Amino acid sequence: MPVNKNANIRYRTLDRCFRDTRRKYFIADLISACEQELVAYNFHGGVSRRQIFDDINFMESESGYSIKLDKLRDGKKVYYRYADPSFSINQQPLSHAEAQQLQQAIITLTRFRGLPQYLWIEEVITNLEYRFNLDGKSVGLVCFDQNPLLKGLEYLGPIIDAATARKVLKINYHTYKNGGRDMDFIIHPYYLKQYNNRWFAFGRNDATGEITNLALDRIKAITPMPEVEYYLNTEIDFDHHFDDVVGATVHRHKAAETIMLRATPSRYPYLESKPLHPSQRVVDRKQCIFSITVRPNLELEQQILSFGPDLEVLAPEDFRAQVAEKVKKLYNLYANVQTDCTKDS
Repeated sequence: MPVNKNANIRYRTLDRCFRDTRRKYFIADLISACEQELVAYNFHGGVSRRQIFDDINFMESESGYSIKLDKLRDGKKVYYRYADPSFSINQQPLSHAEAQQLQQAIITLTRFRGLPQYLWIEEVITNLEYRFNLDGKSVGLVCFDQNPLLKGLEYLGPIIDAATARKVLKINYHTYKNGGRDMDFIIHPYYLKQYNNRWFAFGRNDATGEITNLALDRIKAITPMPEVEYYLNTEIDFDHHFDDVVGATVHRHKAAETIMLRATPSRYPYLESKPLHPSQRVVDRKQCIFSITVRPNLELEQQILSFGPDLEVLAPEDFRAQVAEKVKKLYNLYANVQTDCTKDS
């Protein structure tokens, strides 16, 4: 059975505790150690006694790591320690499930092969295949949508490194506003998101104290700023920051609202099988009406308009009018097509 990241952190933490012969780890100590490690990885929520006992049972099983664990008494309490202090689950060969997961990860990594900024991945893939005796000759089975010609991809690695190491960056950025100009931003990088084959970096703007969203394809240069103290992110949970939007733009001053949409009968099955947003709900299947609950933004408008006459905004009225205005402008661009054809005839 695949092991999720939360469980894997607990197993590694328990493994460390069981190997430690300098102190006695009672059940309360094991719970505390796991909770501290999970918090360090930004997981929140308590770990129960039942969970630890289930983890121990799994680690002892053949499906887990087949550990040999001594359960030693100290008065009325029991502490836990490996029968062989030199044992570690890190020394165990990969299970069949783990090998499958690693193979799938390697397949995913191969999507980046050939891109100049990801030449290091070739070495990583080769080392993984050799170390774990995985077949590296299998044909490609998965194709991911990507744009290798997109500008700014060379900054993806350095920004990830800066966010991981909690380092501040000066980013020279080209904005399209006011005719277009280059500007410098001092950014405390927190998060990167991909949408529509483009990458966006999110971080605290040192000048305004607000979260800034920068598209990597408009970055001209980045410079480390070691003299600037890094400001930790304590206000935004990026794991859920984009839950109620389509795309990468979050208008924090706007609340999510329910948007009613009607599709044509021919297009409705596609929208039902591939929802615009996870909040999508059927309102009236016969009338091909459904709803989504999101914060309106430009990306949502673009998604709706991409369906042309096959998708109509019914409510709320202000958003319907907003989209209608875009449709009018689009119509005006092509309004003279019929006239020109008539003139030519």
